Order: sequence, then structure tokens, then C-alpha cells
Amino acid sequence: MAHVVAAAYGEPMITAAALGVRTGLSGGTEMSDIAAVRRDATWASEVGFDSFWLSHIAGVDPLVALAAAAADAPTIELGTSVVATVGRHPIALAQLARTVQQACAGRFTLGIGPSHQIVAEALYGESWDRPAERTREYLEALVPLCDGQPASVNGNQVTAHMTLNVPCEPVPVVLAALGPRMLELAGRLTAGTHVGQTGPKTIASHTAPLLRAAAADAGRPEPRIIALIGVCVADDPDAVRRAAATGAASYGALPSYRAMLDREGVADPTELLLAGSPSQIADGLAGYVDAGVTDLRLGVMAPDDAHRQTTHDMLAEFVGG
Repeated sequence: MAHVVAAAYGEPMITAAALGVRTGLSGGTEMSDIAAVRRDATWASEVGFDSFWLSHIAGVDPLVALAAAAADAPTIELGTSVVATVGRHPIALAQLARTVQQACAGRFTLGIGPSHQIVAEALYGESWDRPAERTREYLEALVPLCDGQPASVNGNQVTAHMTLNVPCEPVPVVLAALGPRMLELAGRLTAGTHVGQTGPKTIASHTAPLLRAAAADAGRPEPRIIALIGVCVADDPDAVRRAAATGAASYGALPSYRAMLDREGVADPTELLLAGSPSQIADGLAGYVDAGVTDLRLGVMAPDDAHRQTTHDMLAEFVGG
């Protein structure tokens, strides 16, 4: 079979090339120093990933960190997955994004998301009233600025009038979207979506059809569907899932993620973790591709250093084989 390797694992494993989609490494949400970001971005570039994605919660600012890592990963896409729109005005975010695009020589993609009610209200003190309306107005200001065009928005929640003087390639914007209204916005106004805590059945029956229909209606190109998928090579997958349960519990409690898990028919987010042999993981990833995913964003979810190293070795084989 083409694009199959056996390597040190003693079993055939389909490589990323065989799946025919872009494959990115997820930098996770806990990056606390730029040196770690640069190290992981360098590794992703050297082993053959198509992209490197950095999330945002309480660690380093992902846009600043990716600009710092641009020279370390000089050929691959660098992106955020995702930056919350709460706490950032679209003019300020677009200015920063275009500055990062300069540093990345056109390889930067801005992934954003409205976040969640508890984040907006409890952490930032911002209103969560009509989040879909705010996201639409935000995008109507952000996307033109990222494209190098002026913004002129007088909305109920967002006002923006600005022309930026930051010459660079246009910055593609991708919106994290789960529900129907957000998927419609993503398809109509952006280059696609990031999805998390969303399994292949839900992507095939819900995410992909709604997103693609909205893009087609707006006359936009085929949208990207970038899926975050946790992976871990393990002889005891159940033990890996038990170890991940504490960190995953908060995701299952958030209403938007809970709705996706219920659609998929899984009770716990750890059920979506692809843990097992390399061939089992590759088969699981193929299921996401069959569902319509255009980009696999792979996150290592390992309980210890030994599992982490084994999984990194498998990923290097998977994307470089």
C-alpha cells in the first residue's frame, strides 16, 4: 500500500500523506515561555508538519510568541487556535495580526473565537448578551482590516473605524464555531473553522454541511475544517484516558462543548482521545478525514514523559513517512 510504513512499531501505519489533508501540531494551552514555543515550532517544522498552532488561555500571548518563532519554523504555517475575542478590540487584534504576518512572511493564520460565558463574564467582566451578534460585528471589523482594507462598523456592540498602515500579505481568519449560527458566520465571513471536543460523526452530519453551505451561499471558497484531536501511543488506552479525565472535565461542563459531545453520543471528552497503537491512531485520524476535516491539529495528551516521547516519535513517523 502506498504511504504505509512499518518502522519500529512492527505494524503498518498509514502516513499523513495518504490521508491527503494538512497536518498541524497543537502547541496546547499551557505554554508559559517563548523558548518552549520556539522549541516545539522548530520540531514541528523539522519533522514535516504542515503547521503549528498555539492556543491562548493564561500563558504567553500566542501572537507575540509565534512572531518570535517565525524564523525557527521558516516554511510552515503558524497560527492561533484560538484567540478569544473578549478583551481585545478588533482594531487592536488586526494590527497585531498584520504585524505577526510581517514577521511570518505571509504564513500566519489568525484563529479566533468568542470563548464562553464564564470567561467573558467572570474573567473579563464583559457582557455575554447576544454573542452571535457581537461575533458578527467583530468579524465585520476584523476581516477587512486583516485583508488590508478599511473597517467601518457601527454595530450594537462593536464600533470600528480604521485603516491600518501595516503592509503584509492578507491574514486569513478562521472562526472557532460549534453551533449553527457560529458555523454560518464562519462559512460566510471567514476561511473556515476550528473545532474542538467534536467527533467525526458530528463533523460529518453537522459541522461540515452547515459550514460548506454558508460558504457556498456567500460565494466563498471551500472552507477549512481544522479539528483538534488528542493522541497518545499507549498499551493501556483506558489508563491514559483516566489520567486525562481531570483536565478534560471542565470542557465537558461548558454548554457549547457539551452539545457537541451529546451529538457525538459520548459522555466524556476523553472518549474522543485517540489512544492505542500507532495504527489504531492512524485509523482514527482517517475517520476524521472521511468526515470532512481538511486539517488535523494533533495534540499530544500523554500522562508522563515516556508516553510523550513515544507519541512524538510516532508523530514524526506519521507526518514524515
